[in-house]
Amino acid sequence: MTVSSLAARVVKTPPPLVLVIFGASGDLCARKILPALAELANRGRLNERFSVVGVARTEWSDDDFRQVALKADPTSGETWAQLVGSFRYVTGEYAATETFDALREVLADADERLGTSGNRVYYLATVPAVFGLVAEALAKEHCNVPGEGGEFVRLVVEKPFGRDLESALELDGRLHRAFHEDQIFRIDHYLGKETVQNVLALRFANAIFEPIWNRRYVEQVQITVAESIGVEHRGGFYETAGALRDIVQNHVMQVLALTMMEPPTWMDAEHIRDEKVKLLKAVAIPSPDEAVDRAVRGQYLGGTVEREPVVAYREEEGVDPKSETETYVALRLYVDNWRWAGVPVYVRTGKRLAARVTEVALQFHEVPFLAFEGSLSRQLRPNVLVLRIQPHERISLHFGAKVPGEAFRVQSVSMDFGYEKAIAETGMDGYTRLLFDAMIGDPTLFIRADEVAQAWRIVDPYLHAWAEPGGGLHFYPAGTWGPHIAELLLQRSGDAWREPVL
Repeated sequence: MTVSSLAARVVKTPPPLVLVIFGASGDLCARKILPALAELANRGRLNERFSVVGVARTEWSDDDFRQVALKADPTSGETWAQLVGSFRYVTGEYAATETFDALREVLADADERLGTSGNRVYYLATVPAVFGLVAEALAKEHCNVPGEGGEFVRLVVEKPFGRDLESALELDGRLHRAFHEDQIFRIDHYLGKETVQNVLALRFANAIFEPIWNRRYVEQVQITVAESIGVEHRGGFYETAGALRDIVQNHVMQVLALTMMEPPTWMDAEHIRDEKVKLLKAVAIPSPDEAVDRAVRGQYLGGTVEREPVVAYREEEGVDPKSETETYVALRLYVDNWRWAGVPVYVRTGKRLAARVTEVALQFHEVPFLAFEGSLSRQLRPNVLVLRIQPHERISLHFGAKVPGEAFRVQSVSMDFGYEKAIAETGMDGYTRLLFDAMIGDPTLFIRADEVAQAWRIVDPYLHAWAEPGGGLHFYPAGTWGPHIAELLLQRSGDAWREPVL
């Protein structure tokens, strides 16, 4: 199938199809997938010949599944309610022949009654351990080809894509034995966020930014993905993941690639993803000793967040009281190419930090000579361009300006562009956009196999360096910006992590 470019998309609704959700009784389906589908329905972006089939081990009836689906739409939209009436549910083990016998029967009925035309999108919303199992079962049961009269079968795979490079390559092999790469849509909801996509527009649609987007003008780059919440009810999962696997390997690497990649020759899936992979291949992979020096890992203690007392990570439900799992990671990375050579990229992410914020900040070099006396420029800071991804999506430029008055004092001021105020049209949220793209067959905002592998090659040395007991774990009080030792990652004396202005 030929995919339209981002700049020339004209598709308004997906073709007729059935979306089959494996893990349909789980939290992800209820909190993210079904609400995203409800939004698409209420926007008029779903085909009338569309249905959903849920598959899970939980003993539910069709009506049980439909009730969960109806709760996903807080607006009680009539369009959504009408669609939900055709939803079906299959109970069974994910690799059992009996499960697929029942599934085929339900799909055939949908094709006959609703005219879904044999087109299928399978969504793996299960625990990661069974991704490969389900993919192989789909192939074994001949569900990896369209139904009668159908044009396509697609497989949407949730993160995480493996636990390290070795397991990611093994999973990739299992997926590819069952499906072709152009059938596989690896989903990272960060790529569905409007501000992440707007990085491309900011860089490549404006003559004033691209000429200074390089080592000549940019002194350093900081990427922050901060959460004020703890692990909540996901303590058991988080014990198997940690911040490096949960956030850095996927979300952070994708944001970094879009921010620092070369201009694609065309705004379509393959050209954009080619440039992302080239950028990731340029990220310097440290030796074990370098990994220790260029990283800080932390874990939150008890403290106060938003004026509420919170417990330490080791006191969370499902967490080992002696856990060595990191809830905070800070890295100093380098991109070894012509554009970015020598520019440090500082990355940090963590839970129970001072605020929920995701942003990219490009700090520019100071002027070569400042003619103002010290006291007249004491409040002047380097120029910074900030891309705020969440919350309150916006772009801010910090620059120097004269303070009104007789003295020629200068200080840093901000010029802000906010999406909510400037653009009346409301975009889809991350999951909604990506589900829509999977149904129309546009892979631009999904992750290709070589992207996954290269991201793991970058973070694997840190996993190995931290494998020893203790692993250099540093503690930080909840409600702060992380361990103080993370300041040592910044190269120049006097440099500091940005404190985001919310």
